Amino acid sequence: MKRHLPIGISDFKEVIEENYYYFDKTGFIEDLFNERSKIKLFTRPRRFGKTLNISMLKYFFDVRNKDENRKLFENLKISKSKYFNLQGEYPVISVTFKDYRKTDWKGGAEYIRSLISNIYDEFYEILYPKLNPKNKQFFEKIWLEKPNTTDTDIENSLLELSKFLYKEYGKKVILLIDEYDQPIISSYINGYYDEAMNFFRAFYGAILKDNSYLETGIMTGILRVAKENVFSGLNNLKIHTIIDNRFTEHFGIMENEIKAALKDFKLEVELEDIQKWYNGYLFGNIKVYNPWSIINFLDEGKLNPYWVNTSGNDLIKLYLARLKNEIFDDFSKLLNKESIFKRIDDNMTFANLETNYSQNIWNLFFHSGYLTLAEPKDYDEMTYLKIPNDEILKMFSQMFIEVYFENYDVFLNMTYALKTGNIQIFEKELKNILLENVGIFDVSGTYKEQFYHGLMLGIILILKNEYQIISNGFGGKGRYDLLLKPKNIQKRNDGIILELKVLNLEGNFNEYEIQEKLDKECENALNQIEEKKYVSALKNAEIHNVIKIGIAFLGKDLKVKFEREYIK
Repeated sequence: MKRHLPIGISDFKEVIEENYYYFDKTGFIEDLFNERSKIKLFTRPRRFGKTLNISMLKYFFDVRNKDENRKLFENLKISKSKYFNLQGEYPVISVTFKDYRKTDWKGGAEYIRSLISNIYDEFYEILYPKLNPKNKQFFEKIWLEKPNTTDTDIENSLLELSKFLYKEYGKKVILLIDEYDQPIISSYINGYYDEAMNFFRAFYGAILKDNSYLETGIMTGILRVAKENVFSGLNNLKIHTIIDNRFTEHFGIMENEIKAALKDFKLEVELEDIQKWYNGYLFGNIKVYNPWSIINFLDEGKLNPYWVNTSGNDLIKLYLARLKNEIFDDFSKLLNKESIFKRIDDNMTFANLETNYSQNIWNLFFHSGYLTLAEPKDYDEMTYLKIPNDEILKMFSQMFIEVYFENYDVFLNMTYALKTGNIQIFEKELKNILLENVGIFDVSGTYKEQFYHGLMLGIILILKNEYQIISNGFGGKGRYDLLLKPKNIQKRNDGIILELKVLNLEGNFNEYEIQEKLDKECENALNQIEEKKYVSALKNAEIHNVIKIGIAFLGKDLKVKFEREYIK
């Protein structure tokens, strides 16, 4: 019987008891014991297993329902560890901010009060009857969200709760905080960063700094963006980012796990294809697969984009909108599957984001999982970054269009005309796109072929599901600009070759002369396709119907010429 996959389920107990398919990450527990720092922060991209891991830790450590929870781990890796005897030995406070999405601090403060109230409610029956009158009064304020509850009360609420639990159980508390930075990111995007930071600096400081009732604190987040402010003076903090090797296997899917899953689900898909779509992440020097994409692929049995269709791009889009002109060349290189050489700073803060947008946007891309290391990183902060896989490449294409042209839908007519061979409509729509989007031409005063190459690549990547799109590939006697190779030759789609030419005219020319020069460059482009025998790249793939397209650009003007050829 085929086991169900835990799509959208992040409660460890539910996953195990309902017999969902589970990639065993309980080795994480043993590694935590072997890493002796008191406070640990793990930064990983969204949907890389952080919430499920935090839930797993809660059920393992929690003294409540100890015997029942022990059954959850009996057939998993941790059951064979010497640390299994510590299961159920600690009181646990677990907090998650993963659903925080408030647009102002008033709403944010109310959300946090309600969140802490619910945590207190978990312990009401255990703690409240045994508290002295003073502590009962404080407990009631937090639990019932009384009007006289101050910000200071909320800031100290988890510290006080840890004290209550220590007195009840005689053991120090394990604190779990999932997505610690989500409220900070939301506050920054929505313009109430200072207010939020004032609260969280006190909130995290109270529970994490000099808390004699705390055994250990384990936190997760996407970004290490506010270390100096949020964790000021916290000397017992150890941060594990995606640059580190340690703990990598616990927040990503390994290749041996993929191979086993393919057998379990009887999927006859080439591992190479799965690698192209969902692999490519280099965390430290270890390659990992995207967990969210993998479980969705195993469920659907189809190689589709899954991770990129989830939420969480607001901060990225904010910076892209500000920097679209400055980063055009780098954006184009990434779309062309090239690497870019950038400085990656593990100590990035919002403060230095503000001072250097154009540099630190690449930090955001990297730590958020949209880019990865092109090679293992040494101690030098400068490193090569690339798009990890086809799934992210598709997202970059869509993002490119949304950022530079603002409307994704307007490109559908153009790309449909291209793939159906209606080149007149293709030319008309492409002209309209360039004419109506002035901003793209603010990038540079002189437009080189690289500019238009990146532009066209970003546009036609919309067709990536239907065509293998190759940029600057070898064919015949040279390198073509762009080639579209149908993925399903049974549908009899035409193969397409595009050669681009750019005019940068000096002097005064009338419209007739300009059009004449564009026309000549189109002819040169078609002649180049013929002379260099680029069509051989399609012939070798048993594609016989070819559309050869020459495009000549001059600023926001262009001309298109084409020829059809049947290759025997």
